[in-house]
Amino acid sequence: MVTWPSAAPGAPAEGQVTIGINGVNGAGGKPSQSIVILIAMTVLSVAPALLLLTTCFTKIIIVLGLTRNALGLMSTPPNQVLAGLALFLTMFVMAPTLGTMNDVAVQPYLKGEKTATVAFTDGSAPLKEFMLEQTRGEELALMTQAAKRDLPEDRADVPLTTLVPAFALSELRSAFIIGFVIFIPFLVIDIVVSAALMSLGMMMLPPVTIALPFKMLLFVMVDGWGLIVKALVSSYTG
Repeated sequence: MVTWPSAAPGAPAEGQVTIGINGVNGAGGKPSQSIVILIAMTVLSVAPALLLLTTCFTKIIIVLGLTRNALGLMSTPPNQVLAGLALFLTMFVMAPTLGTMNDVAVQPYLKGEKTATVAFTDGSAPLKEFMLEQTRGEELALMTQAAKRDLPEDRADVPLTTLVPAFALSELRSAFIIGFVIFIPFLVIDIVVSAALMSLGMMMLPPVTIALPFKMLLFVMVDGWGLIVKALVSSYTG
């Protein structure tokens, strides 16, 4: 029977102990798998808030909802259809910004080329630029005064804590302006139909029931959904 000599456990050599900082381990500076999973779970947990407050989703879904209400259709198209359409339009509009964020922040961080702090700063810059382009100066001044801060000399110096609510307010304002323009032709149809029914003495017949087919016919003839989608996308892409 051959016995092998057991080696005593040696003490760790000097310089072999490494401590990860910002989720970076000692293998090439790449973040550990556990840190990546933790960051991914955190992003997924706040994804609905980020989608609503830092992208064009809010404006698109509100305009689509107002269009449905202007037609007089309370449940057609369903909410799921409008939300799905708004989501894919948001992905279409935000694709250049998200691609830039991936190139300058996410991939360098996963490769260990940047720390978490640097990656967050570089990654938030394209999103901040997108929001600044769509935010009115009045909303920025309002939120800055509400936070009791001095107005920055440059719009680019506005912090995210001020920019995000200002961007959301600007998006709400733009959505309601577009909704008002959409309501006008349908309101005219309602007025004409109501006047015609009153002149014919048919006051017991609901004007909404008679006006609905005419509004749908007008909307289909002018390719309403296409015009609205084109206007929404053009408002961001120019």
